[in-house]
Amino acid sequence: MFRTKTHRLVLATATAASLTGGLLTLAVGPATAATPAKYADDFNGDGYRDYAVGDSGSVTVTYGTATGPGTKVKTFNQNSAGIPGTAGDAGGFADGFGESLANADFNRDGYADLAVGDVSEKVSGKVAAGAVTIVWGSASGLGSKASRIPVTHRTYYGFGNALATGDFNGDGKADLAVADGVDTVYVYRGGFSTSGTTGKVTKHVPSPSLTDVFEPTGLVAGKVTKDKATDLYVLGQGYKNDRMTQAAWFLRGGTTVKSGKFTTYDSSSPDYSPTGVVADFDKNGYGDLAVSDTPYNKGAGSVVVMRGGATGPTTDYRLSQSTSGVVSAPAKGDSFGTALSAGDTNRDGYPDLAVSAAEEKVGSAAGAGGVHVLRGGRSGLTGKSSQWFSRATAGVPGSPAESGLFGLHVRLRDLDRDGDADLLISDNNEPSVLLRAGSTGITTVGATEPALRANFPQ
Repeated sequence: MFRTKTHRLVLATATAASLTGGLLTLAVGPATAATPAKYADDFNGDGYRDYAVGDSGSVTVTYGTATGPGTKVKTFNQNSAGIPGTAGDAGGFADGFGESLANADFNRDGYADLAVGDVSEKVSGKVAAGAVTIVWGSASGLGSKASRIPVTHRTYYGFGNALATGDFNGDGKADLAVADGVDTVYVYRGGFSTSGTTGKVTKHVPSPSLTDVFEPTGLVAGKVTKDKATDLYVLGQGYKNDRMTQAAWFLRGGTTVKSGKFTTYDSSSPDYSPTGVVADFDKNGYGDLAVSDTPYNKGAGSVVVMRGGATGPTTDYRLSQSTSGVVSAPAKGDSFGTALSAGDTNRDGYPDLAVSAAEEKVGSAAGAGGVHVLRGGRSGLTGKSSQWFSRATAGVPGSPAESGLFGLHVRLRDLDRDGDADLLISDNNEPSVLLRAGSTGITTVGATEPALRANFPQ
């Protein structure tokens, strides 16, 4: 049976959606009708990226401006006009509307749209069957019109447990991948319409030769091979020969989405909230998967990097606080890998990786947390020249707090539009911290505390 993020670990992170390893080119001017949106998250078509964050049954959108996140904010839930479904608890499950999000211009009208998962939704009398709603973008943004995507609903299947977008068949149209909470990944091809219709739908379950049971808990989309189609990693719990393992299952994009390598990367204990990102950390033309493994080494945590190749993943390597050059030593329960995000922070052309250790002890404050930035390079990710930030770091606002979980969410994004990826960090209770980037990497100079949470789709 599925486990919603609300009922998983305290350190649950937002489901990874479609990611890119580098920075995006700036948009020029507002969108025009019948022209696909330049940015997959420009919901009002003004040429600036926007930010959608889900929380406890609602979604809050902060609209972007020429200088980054602006002051225009809108929150909607299933009680809002135009949004289908029922807000509130369902069958004993907390409202999951907004726990999984993914964005794209699904109907190619020049406005980005937002897919919203709700594993808790009761549909046609079926408790916790789950649902996915596409909230359509417009000149005024999100929140006034939405449609459910079709599926055969089943009790306790948690449809919408994880979402990811990409062009999985390479036809130039945005597609949507949806995992349920039991065993299946659905790929919905574009085009989508506001009436709720979609293109062809295929279902994907790993063969018994790979695993006896596989429960999807995360989806990560990105360009792994060098063809034009987006590829997909399914993260989850495998069960083979009476042994539970964490694994990443590769689905190669193309005219037909094909099952690929099944990589088991931890057999110590399950992780029901894995996170991952695809980026070309060594710039060899193939996308690499960085995936969290927080149960590793008695919860000290690690990140596993699976190198990309011509047909999918090849070799892999592991990074932890024991890796040479990484600041701070591993300790039981640090949860290195709680949250991950990729982007070029120092303008050298290689994507870097932000890795939080949200339960790291800082000074005397247990569980205060912090964030590492690991540099990409010709050899991939290493600990060389890595950076470490906590609330004890000079220039970072606030002070370390017990169970503060600084780094519960992280995002690398060019928020000030100057060509490098800035670091946004959120914790358990306090305001987020924004650290700017420059030619030497992330700096604490001019650190600010924006209202924006760092768990919007990347």
